[in-house]
Amino acid sequence: MTADASDAVEIRNALLRLRRVTGLPVAFGGLMEAGRQMRISELSGTATDALRSFVVTSGNGLGGKSVVLARPCVVTDYSASRQISHEYDAQVAVEGLRSVLAVPVVVRHGVRGVLYGALRTALPLGGRMLEAAVEAARDVERALVVRDEARTLAAGGGAGAGWEQVREAHTALRALAPKIADPELRDELLEACALLTAGSASPTGVRPAPREVDVLACVAAGATNAVAAERLGVTPETVKGYLRSAMRKLRARTRGEAVVAARRAGWLP
Repeated sequence: MTADASDAVEIRNALLRLRRVTGLPVAFGGLMEAGRQMRISELSGTATDALRSFVVTSGNGLGGKSVVLARPCVVTDYSASRQISHEYDAQVAVEGLRSVLAVPVVVRHGVRGVLYGALRTALPLGGRMLEAAVEAARDVERALVVRDEARTLAAGGGAGAGWEQVREAHTALRALAPKIADPELRDELLEACALLTAGSASPTGVRPAPREVDVLACVAAGATNAVAAERLGVTPETVKGYLRSAMRKLRARTRGEAVVAARRAGWLP
């Protein structure tokens, strides 16, 4: 997938969250470009422009190593580290960075970008900081998956992509939403889901609860109560409760009738 400005916004927001959660004074990052290069486009807390628009080649430096290994990498003293190559020491020195971590953004087994966090002193970056950086990268990954799905559907059109693919995407995205910790990102994903449906009011004028829609989407995909519970991270009894509630609102007597009524009402695509 080709990156665009909206993808860069996800990197920028993740860097702000990373600094807020960890207290790291500096964070920066960027997205992969054509070939084996990553361009640093987003800076947060930097004192100079030494890293702005800087291009990192896969395998080189800390970020390049993270790209090749597709896993987080950390050094306590960048310029003195024997764990990385040193093509970019000059730029790092201008910014005054010592301890640095780099976490790849991995989407469908491919690295799409890198998030960095750094200190201007040579101190170990603890597990809490690394965990926060990994979680920030996971948030970006989820957002990029949603954007990729939307681009695929837009490029293929309703007929080309097929309604079954649209419905599968809707079900997968609805199941993903509760797992996202960041409320703004979760709301953005749910808004993307809403674009795949025709409306939000039932034949009785009653609006569905989000979890009712989640359960109906799983049922429409052929999932049993047990499978739906596993996908949504709840118990089978909870699934039954939401399904009963949705059926009452839709005035449906069976699971099949509920799915048909939900699609007619615009709850499901």
